[in-house]
Formats: sequence, C-alpha cells, structure tokens
Amino acid sequence: MIHGFDPAAVARLEQAGYSPLAARLFAAREITEPEAVRDFLRDGLEILPDPFLMKDMDKAVERLRLAIERGERTAVYGDYDVDGLSATCLMTNYLRSKGLFCQPYIPERLTENYGVNEKALRQFKDNGVQLIITVDCGVTACEQAALAAELGMDMVVTDHHECGPELPAAVAVVDPHRRDCPYPFKGLAGVGVAFKLLCAMEGPDAVGRLMEEYGDLAALGTIADIMPMLGENRAIVRRGIAALKRRGRVGLRALLRETCLEPEKLNSVNISFVLVPKLNAAGRMGSVDTAFDLLMSERPEEAESLAHQLCQLNTERRAVENEVYEDALAMIEGPVDGPIILASDKWHQGVSGIVASRLADKFGVPAIVISVAEGAGRGSCRSAFGFNLFEALEDSADLLDSYGGHELAAGLNIDVEKLPAFRERIRAFYQKKTGAEHKLILPVDYELEYLGLLTIENIERLSENEPWGAGNPPPTLCLRGVVVESVTPIGGDRHLKMRVSRDRRSVDCVFFSKTVRELGLRPGNRADVAFEAGINEFRGVRSVQLLLKDARPSKVPDDASTALCLRFFEGECLTVEQKRSLKPDRTALAAVWRTITGCHGVLAGNGREIVSEIAEKTGNSCGRVIVSLRVFEELGICEVNLCGDNISIYPDSTGKKVELRDSRILQALSE
Repeated sequence: MIHGFDPAAVARLEQAGYSPLAARLFAAREITEPEAVRDFLRDGLEILPDPFLMKDMDKAVERLRLAIERGERTAVYGDYDVDGLSATCLMTNYLRSKGLFCQPYIPERLTENYGVNEKALRQFKDNGVQLIITVDCGVTACEQAALAAELGMDMVVTDHHECGPELPAAVAVVDPHRRDCPYPFKGLAGVGVAFKLLCAMEGPDAVGRLMEEYGDLAALGTIADIMPMLGENRAIVRRGIAALKRRGRVGLRALLRETCLEPEKLNSVNISFVLVPKLNAAGRMGSVDTAFDLLMSERPEEAESLAHQLCQLNTERRAVENEVYEDALAMIEGPVDGPIILASDKWHQGVSGIVASRLADKFGVPAIVISVAEGAGRGSCRSAFGFNLFEALEDSADLLDSYGGHELAAGLNIDVEKLPAFRERIRAFYQKKTGAEHKLILPVDYELEYLGLLTIENIERLSENEPWGAGNPPPTLCLRGVVVESVTPIGGDRHLKMRVSRDRRSVDCVFFSKTVRELGLRPGNRADVAFEAGINEFRGVRSVQLLLKDARPSKVPDDASTALCLRFFEGECLTVEQKRSLKPDRTALAAVWRTITGCHGVLAGNGREIVSEIAEKTGNSCGRVIVSLRVFEELGICEVNLCGDNISIYPDSTGKKVELRDSRILQALSE
C-alpha cells in the first residue's frame, strides 16, 4: 500500500526549506503545511505538559515529600524489561539522592510473574519499609495494595499500562490511562511517568537539570517499550539522547564501548537494535540484576565488566531465541490467516516475547508464544498492524489466570487446558475486528520519482524527523522498474546483497533474512523494491545503501519505445525509422482519445501502469501513447500533470475541434 503525497504540499514544504525526501515524507504523512511541520518537530522542554495534570500526582508528591521529611525507608518495585529497569534506576537514584534508604526490587522473569507479588511485599515489611513506589507496574495490583496496607506500608503506584475496572486502593495511582485522568498525552512509557513524578517533585525550573541527569534513562525506556514517538516523547527522547551523547551515566557509556557504538552516532534506531537487546538479555536469561547494576554503577572498571557480561548473556539469548523460533516455525502448518498462538513445554520463557515479535513481523498477524511448565502457561503477545492486543485479552479474560500490557505488547498466564478455547476466542475476536480475510500489506510512505533523489545529503536530512518509532516509523519508500544488475549471497547465504539501476544510476541494496533462492530475482530482471534509505560507511568511504523490506518482479512491462520517447523529448536526434515507430497516425490518436475520455473524468495513478494499460487497449506501443498524450496537451484538449511516476490526465469535455497538422510534435516526427 503506497500512501503517496500531494505535489502542491511538497512544493510548499521544499520552498520552506525542507529537503526533498523529508518534504515528501511529511506530505505523505499528511503534515502538509510548514507551520504543522514546525509543530511536529518541536522538541523543547516547554512542550512537556504540567505533571500535576495527571490524576493523583499531587497526592504522590505529598507522600514522597513526607517520606523525605521523615527519612522513611522506601522501596521501588519495577519490572524486568528495559522500561521497568530504567524507571527503577531513575526512581532509586533520585530517592537515594534525597538521603533515603531505598530498596529496589525487580522480579526475575523466569521465576516470578509480572507485577507486584506477595513475597516481595513481605520482604519489604521485614526490612522496615514504610513506602513502596511502583514503576512501570502496579495499576492492576489491587490485592497487593490491600496486602501492603494490611502490613502497614503505603503504596504509590506509577504506571502506564491499561487500567482494569478497579484501581488499587493506594495513596496515589498515577497513570495517564486512568479514565478520569485529564493528562493530554497518553503515550508515556513507564519511565516517562516516573520522570514526570520527579518533575512534579522538583518544580518547573528544575526540568532542564532533571533531563540532563535522568534523560538518558527516560529516553532508553521510552525507545525500548515502543512508545509513540510523537509530542512529549519526541522531546524526552531527543533531549535524552543529547544528554547521553554529552555525558550519560557510567554504565551506558561502558556499554557503548563494548558494542563499538560511537556516542556521536547515537539515535533511536541503534539504541533500539544495539543497546536495548543487551539490557533485555539480562532479564530474559534470569540475570536482571546484571543490567540493573550496570545502569546504577559509578565505577568505570565495574561497569566495563558488567557490560561485557551483558554482551555474553545476549549471545546466549540469541542462540536460545533462534532455537525456539525455528521450532515455532516448524509448528505452523498451511497459510497463516489469523493470530498465531503456539505453546510448548520445551521453550525458554525468557525469549517468548522476542520470538512472538519475529513471528508477527514475518506473517503480519498477532503472535502469542506460550511457555508451559507443570500445566501452567506463561505467554508473551505481540501485535501486528495496530491490532489492539489488550482489548483481545480483555475479551478472553474469563479464560486467563492473569494478563497485562497495552495494545501492542502484553503478557498472560493461562491454564493449558484452556488453550484450545483461548485460541478460538482470540481468532473470533480478530476476525470481528479485521474481517475474515487479512492480507499482509507493507505500508509504503511514497514512491520515489527518480533515483537521483537518493543523495547522502537528502538521506541525512531525513533525521529531521527523528526519533523514529511507533507513530513515526522510519520511512519506507519504493522504486518501480529497477533493473537488477547483480545478486550476491552474504552472511552464509542467510542474507543477500543486490545492485540495481534506474534513471542511468546504480545503487547497492542489502536484504536481511532473505536468501537468493527466496528472492527469485536474477540479473537482468526488472523489479519493484521497497526500502529504507541508509548510508553505508566502509573504510572511510560513504555511499547510499538501500535496506530492502520487499522486492518483487516489476508489474510494469518493459517497453523499449518508452526509453526512445524519452530520448526524443529530451531533444536527442533520432533516425527516420525511430521517429516513424513513435509517430501515432490518426487512427492511433483516435483510439487513445476514446480510451481516456471513456473514463468519464480524471484518469490518475502510476504513470507506467496507466500508459501500459492504454497501450494494451489500443494496440499501440507505450511510446506512441505518450506521444499521443503530449500532442493532446499541446493542442489544448487535454491536461496532463506529472509528478515523478504518477500521472493525472484531464481530457477536455467541451467537444473542442483541433487540427492535427498544427502539432509541432507530429511535425518533428515527420521530418
């Protein structure tokens, strides 16, 4: 599905100073006025709403200030993913900076369920804790909040997950998803909500200082939890990355060195694909303390050792993940036309989320991967194409022991005996929401008019739109009718490299997780390709490189007369035979005219496809059709608007009479 853009909007944006690729992207995403683009790109701290607009924020601040005044013993209860990990570090560091004893607690993914548990609460009580602050969890912990009160401890909940029908009876429940919360931006990560609590504690004049001190953690958790990169999150992530580039905490700088990631090249994409998996690996492999200790470390030597350990854990995680993924693929039979729900007692629970994500990406449907032990299943769910997973789990709540999350990612616990009924319920809900048929469609922002737009400068200026993420994904563009020059397997034939050409230019492409055999294209074939535009650096040389998302044989037939026609209109001298092959006679012109007027209005779409269709209907070559359209335009009986590969044809409907002998184009082809 190609969204396309309004050429007039692109012209306005380019005139306002935006680069060609960026202007087309803004227009394709329906941000069509320079003022709207400026609003979208705003990332100053002034756009952060007042934290006290969040329901119960005043109560949370009052209780934390009381704890600081009294010197109470506190605990921070987080989650084992990177969002929860970042939020736990942020809140723990802040409370300790106020002189409080603070016990952090992050449950182990492999031995404890998601969310607040009784064992931890009783441990807090034994340690003399008087106040518990939850981060990235707790909004559904009604029984646990009651137990904490029974044990004589207060609880302040900060969370960003969807709320259930009942809220915990805590001192404060701060969650923008509360139905009664007027906070204008609902897309904060768990660490974002925790950061807003710090802003409320310190006051509006301290926001810049807090961003410098905690922005790296806030950006990290927001990126990791796939939050929408819009509005307030854009400011948090851009400012947080800038803080990490300037300084950043000791542990993150050590991890950058361990992964050979240069601070000045940091962006949302390499944080997501390089740093986040390493930090997540600790929790997935049952060693979440390693990641927590790294983020809290203030000693370079310790941080270097912990960063190395994380990378080793990530290597182990990758091997386990690939094994589970291949096993899951083998369990899928026939075409996939609905949600994938797989379960096994052989699977490592720590990688279920990432395997579900890979399955959802591959098949374009929601995926749920469940690890089974002693009759109980723990599953991770990942969405596809905006399908609301949380709503789907709510619809199946009577079949689940517990569940939680948000629309794109969630977790669940289920009795394995209820799995068949759960599969049917989820499938029925999916079909009700999406229809019985669901085709895997790759959304493309726009079709590139010509290859010459892909310059290093234009691609670099696309970073004006960063950070990329949910709600503002990296741009996917496409080119039609490229010629495949070469196809080469790389990475042990797990990936491939391809070189393509068009418009008298060539460019290198890389296609990950696609083999040469699966591609099905050979040198000399014409293809349509969808891609993300990137820049490759090798031995100090920078060049444009396309990261392919899809490639297929071109649907536009190859017609040598089109190239000949282009040469003619560019002023190149043609032979008599070449001119004769292009010149339409009166019969051909009449056939083309009948075809375009038979559409009863404007004829618009991809130029190559429309011209090819007219050629097929009239028995002409594509070159003669193009010449005919130009003649009609020259004589004033047709308006032809071109925008790259797109064309709009407006034939005159007044019955105006013209003389073909007045056409200079036909005269030139007769010489």
